[in-house]
Amino acid sequence: MPNIKPITDLRNYTEVLHEVGVDAPVFLTRNGRGSYAILDIRDYEKLQAEIALVGELNRGRRSGEESGWLSAEDVRDHFRDKRNG
Repeated sequence: MPNIKPITDLRNYTEVLHEVGVDAPVFLTRNGRGSYAILDIRDYEKLQAEIALVGELNRGRRSGEESGWLSAEDVRDHFRDKRNG
């Protein structure tokens, strides 16, 4: 269940921060609408890594569509050469 609080609860910010944990963000509302999320730094770092991964996957997909796809054998050969080189 999401932890949703009005932004006015930040007057007692230490209490709000104690409720933030890994996989347990606190969502703040302003005038009844979601405005902010406070998350644990590990969740933030994980989110940034996932965004970077999706970006790289999209870059690889575009490269395959524009330049052609590699066969599984080509990929194995590439990594075999790197390991032996």
